Amino acid sequence: MTKPHITLYLAAPRGFCAGVDRAIRIVELALEKWGAPVFVRHEIVHNKFVVDSLRAKGAVFVEELDDCPADRPVIFSAHGVPKSVPAEATRRNMIYVDATCPLVSKVHIEAGRHHADGLQMVMIGHAGHPETVGTMGQLPAGEVLLVETVADVAALAVRDPARLAFITQTTLSVDDTADIVAALNARFPAIIGPHKEDICYATTNRQAAVKAMAPKIDALLVIGAGNSSNSQRLVEVGRAAGCPYAQLVARAADIDWRALQGARAVGVTAGASAPEILIDEVLAAFAERFDLAHEVVETARESVEFKVPRVLRDPVPQG
Repeated sequence: MTKPHITLYLAAPRGFCAGVDRAIRIVELALEKWGAPVFVRHEIVHNKFVVDSLRAKGAVFVEELDDCPADRPVIFSAHGVPKSVPAEATRRNMIYVDATCPLVSKVHIEAGRHHADGLQMVMIGHAGHPETVGTMGQLPAGEVLLVETVADVAALAVRDPARLAFITQTTLSVDDTADIVAALNARFPAIIGPHKEDICYATTNRQAAVKAMAPKIDALLVIGAGNSSNSQRLVEVGRAAGCPYAQLVARAADIDWRALQGARAVGVTAGASAPEILIDEVLAAFAERFDLAHEVVETARESVEFKVPRVLRDPVPQG
């Protein structure tokens, strides 16, 4: 039986970013240095495949520091943590390694600098997301006000409209965030923005690739976890760019093939915490059902690398 023909447009860049790669490497190096178990507060990155793979190597994932014994190393996830968490780890004399993405740490530093200058912060982000919780937890309660939508800006009650600055979660939609920033600037003309864009290069690049291929495709598949903010934003960006159908899938087994019936061109991308092996799995699933042609849509090349913390590069003290 002849297979129907379909063209797959592969986004480039896609998948792992430098911050995710660094965070996973931190867990692997910690296991090499200290042996299992090594505890990890929250998912190191938002991807079940990655978490399960590290769990099989000896990582133990917990929700809070209280769930960790004091005599084993603990790693803080790439999304960042409130200041109270490392403070408590220090109080308990724990060995800890902070795997916070350096680009998230940049936002933390920025917030601290503005606070030191007497400014109240407005954070554009998603309530309850670990990165938002971690960033807001860098400053005392009430010093960071959260907005998720343009409507939230209109309802903001600030201490002093002339003494404000804003920061953003690093994994947001570039376009949606621009609308909220415009609303902030309109209501608070004196508000100070980031010296450099807070939304990270990887988020921006992956969204740009989706926008570039949206006019070419009938459907878009985004490989990523349901709790991955940057993956969810890729689906939204695809729809906003005119893609008739966009679906988030964790694995090839999650693809809704009925929804793809009649499609002749399908775009494939992956969130920043999705490994290439899952992309290969999706491509193999298409190859079983279709006569495939491939085309890469490349909008940027990434060469960013982040070093792991020095504690993981230093040898274990003897004796």
